[in-house]
Amino acid sequence: MRASRAAAPEGLPQGVGETTTTTTPLLKQPPTLTGRANARAWAELLRLPALFTVPGDALAGAAAVSARPTSRTLLAIASSLCLYEAGMALNDWADRDVDAVERPHRPLPSGRIRPAAALGAACALTGAGLSLAAYAGRPALTVAVPLAATVWAYDLALKNTPAGPLAMATARGLDLLLGAAATAGAGAVGRKVGARRAWGTAVADEPRVALGVAAVPGAVDGIRRTLTSVAHPGADRAPQPAALPGIRRALLPTSLLGDRQAFPSAALHSIRQALPTAALLGAHTLAVTTVSRSEAQGGSPLAPFAALAATAALTRTVIRRRSRPTDAIDGSRSRRRTGAHRPTDLADLADLGAAVMSRLSHPPRQTGDHLPPPGPSPEPLDTHAALRLALAAAYAATTARPYLHATLNPSPPLTQRAVTAGIRATIPLQAALAARSGTKGATVTALLTTALAPLAGRLARKVSVT
Repeated sequence: MRASRAAAPEGLPQGVGETTTTTTPLLKQPPTLTGRANARAWAELLRLPALFTVPGDALAGAAAVSARPTSRTLLAIASSLCLYEAGMALNDWADRDVDAVERPHRPLPSGRIRPAAALGAACALTGAGLSLAAYAGRPALTVAVPLAATVWAYDLALKNTPAGPLAMATARGLDLLLGAAATAGAGAVGRKVGARRAWGTAVADEPRVALGVAAVPGAVDGIRRTLTSVAHPGADRAPQPAALPGIRRALLPTSLLGDRQAFPSAALHSIRQALPTAALLGAHTLAVTTVSRSEAQGGSPLAPFAALAATAALTRTVIRRRSRPTDAIDGSRSRRRTGAHRPTDLADLADLGAAVMSRLSHPPRQTGDHLPPPGPSPEPLDTHAALRLALAAAYAATTARPYLHATLNPSPPLTQRAVTAGIRATIPLQAALAARSGTKGATVTALLTTALAPLAGRLARKVSVT
């Protein structure tokens, strides 16, 4: 804040007649930047290291619906990246006056990027994100529209209100549902096309299937009239309108027509299936955003302490394998047969530890001449459970210490360090959520998500995440 003092009129004592005015800090004029300096300014504006936390949302969404990533999942990732960076540019444009006081080194207050350019980038990236979501299918676009609306509402209206952290958590959860909707839509289309091919193959391989055409009212007569009109182009006879529905029913079975009509409901079911996973990721985002509200001035230790408690609860949850309806049915049947009770989380960890120790205590034989050691055979090691445990431990280790330090001393440097750790911990959490599905492709998806962490850390040394 700058103050200007006017000179006192003659004949009055010093201080009498003086006026003090306060002016708002003005943004500096854009300097002339070289290409490399301009690129760095945009990298700071868009916070490029945080960009690596976005692809894991769509990948975790695909794993939540028990599907492997497809080309539509890649479109959902591209859409998420555009909407995420639109929010970053819009955030600095909306906070340009506040940053002029608290963060004058940011690209807009320092004059390295014009505010109009940042706003134009936000609009362009939003349009690109919605267009990519439209290419991914109608279910993906249905999720992308409220996601974009939530991003703009947060930056322009909700950020400094009590609803701000909840809006940010909602945006992150919708981003995961975007990947689930896009992947589920691709699966539904694939099932429909596969059903058509299977029906055609069945007709070709089994002539008795073709006899079912005769059972369709009007099918035989419609096909005969159509073939006659094609064989005699000059004839006046043409397929009657009443015969066309019969041909359509003969060529497209009722099951396929029902599949086409049920496609939106199938995608909706997949989105509902991914809601618990989206809620877990949203809870982590809620905790990080709550801590970030006081990163510039420091504040109460309650926010980092609550984030530390949320991290402990999320770690305990992601260790467990996500239950599916089929698992519940199979488990209830086995309990009715054996009378066994459902194991607790500690029992699951104990079983995993026992399996690891048994495997280590019974090394593989060096030659075929030795007999196996006496005693019970080692238990098979559950690789999915081991991966979940490792990723959950990585998530907890990334955030626990910075949150604890910010709780003991909520100063601005330690609070900013806690926020940075919370953003970085998003990647191992996404990987743990992907591995939690327990599907065949979950391991590959989780490892692919984990590979983004070193890239984000390497870039974070050059560009600030916050």
